[in-house]
Amino acid sequence: MNGDVHVHLDLVQPEEQRIRVTMRWTGSTSRQILQFPLWTPGSYTIRDPVQHLHSLQLTAATGVVTLRRLAPHQWLVDDLDPGPLCLTYVVEARDLTVRTAFVDPEFASFSLAAVVMELDGCRWTPHRLTVNSADAWQVHCPLPSDGGGWRAADFDNLLDSPVQAGLFDSQLFRVQEHQHELLLMGDPPGGWPTTLKADVERVCEATCRLMGTPPPAGDRYQLVIQMLDSGYGGLEHDHSAVLQFNWSALAKPDGYRQLLQLVGHEYLHQWNVRRLRPREFRPYDYGHPVVSEGLWFAEGITSYFDLVLPLLAGCSDRSTLLKDLSEELSRVLMAPGRRVQSLAASAQEAWVKLYKATAVSADSQISYYRLGAATAFCLDVRLRQRDSSLAEQLRALWMTHGTVGRGFVREDLTVLLKAIDPGLADDLDRWLDSADSLPLQDTAALIGARFDPVPLAEPDHGLTLADVNGRVVVKRVALDSPGRAAALVPGDELIAVDGRRVNASADLPLLLSVDRPAVFTYARRGCLATTQLCAVQGVERWCLSWEPAASSEQLFLRDRWFRFL
Repeated sequence: MNGDVHVHLDLVQPEEQRIRVTMRWTGSTSRQILQFPLWTPGSYTIRDPVQHLHSLQLTAATGVVTLRRLAPHQWLVDDLDPGPLCLTYVVEARDLTVRTAFVDPEFASFSLAAVVMELDGCRWTPHRLTVNSADAWQVHCPLPSDGGGWRAADFDNLLDSPVQAGLFDSQLFRVQEHQHELLLMGDPPGGWPTTLKADVERVCEATCRLMGTPPPAGDRYQLVIQMLDSGYGGLEHDHSAVLQFNWSALAKPDGYRQLLQLVGHEYLHQWNVRRLRPREFRPYDYGHPVVSEGLWFAEGITSYFDLVLPLLAGCSDRSTLLKDLSEELSRVLMAPGRRVQSLAASAQEAWVKLYKATAVSADSQISYYRLGAATAFCLDVRLRQRDSSLAEQLRALWMTHGTVGRGFVREDLTVLLKAIDPGLADDLDRWLDSADSLPLQDTAALIGARFDPVPLAEPDHGLTLADVNGRVVVKRVALDSPGRAAALVPGDELIAVDGRRVNASADLPLLLSVDRPAVFTYARRGCLATTQLCAVQGVERWCLSWEPAASSEQLFLRDRWFRFL
């Protein structure tokens, strides 16, 4: 269409690892702002993909137009005459993640949020995408096909449509009579699991049963699984998801189930966060960080149910779910940052903390994924006491907000909870706003479960060490630990314990005994010093297990909880 923005991507020389971008449109104003997105929805931190952009040029009917830079990611042009415009630039594509851009001679995979410029005044204009790729490559995009290309309803729709190009195994599968596409990229050493397509279909079906609706994407859903030598993660979209998994994880006993959990997680995002979206993200602001406490709901609720979906799909059992839940809740109990950062703060600070964690971040922050999943567990059990469930409340919020594109806030959830249990609504406010307020042990007891400590096999000194060029260096000192009491800090070099040389970090446990003071010799900024450290018996993790003497009331609630739907 003449009024469309035409976006053309050139991948014909993939060995250059570059994407050559051409954008054509008809200008109607004398002033035009061009903006490169600063972040990719679903990954809430500023990554400045503009750092990979160069050779930017805007051409009008009169020739090359001078662009004035307003910000690192923004340009302005004044005194334009109405008429056709052509913008060209190059994006370096060497970052293989689900949120960035990558091209090499084997394949291309990229999020368009890392590739396409936003044109002021054209956000809600239809965009048409064409891709010129290497010989024999197939190009896959979840947008509707449009005579040799794809058509997006607007800029948001375009950015939400990842592109894959290469030679892939493409398989069709059905979910509640809707056709989906499964793209398998990579070649695991042992081959792809023979039941993968059938199990993916079962997990997706289970997700639809959980939400009580057919897939919102209908017949246009594309699931991409990239099997790599390293990496893990996924990024959700309205009509697709791109997942990365690694060979070594797949080969582990629990690896295949973890892959199915990741599939379920991203598939559930079709509802929760893509369409049932926190109010602050309607619409997205690609030029600024968008602070929202609702991320705990978007990711925490989804992380809780991704543990459950293999069971609902018939790919797991109750004892395995208990094991997976135990590991997830143990990580929360073992995280010292839960005593410092609240769940709401964790979500609000995602832009500056979660994705930018350092070795010492664990002492002052906690993931809203994990603490959110733990909060979902507490909500679910408490709701079961009132003949309701978390799934029921999620479906209710979906009907009032998700189906009509209305953004939600905390009060929308607490209104639902108050109708069932006013005390639970008050509790949720406290769990969100106050650090270390989640009653995990008490909640587990309601279904006849308990947390048992699993002791460390070695004396606990509270130090995280690294072997660096023949030196043993302290990278982190845990809060309230023997190392902290000994006044050691990150950067200290450990020299000796009780006069015996420490040649590697693995030597330290051999030189310590529980509750016996030891003299540490260390170097700090080149100066030697000594301190005394008394190791203790520490806890490696917490194990969630069934209470043998559980009451009939606890057993009844446990059975209700296990139904999940």
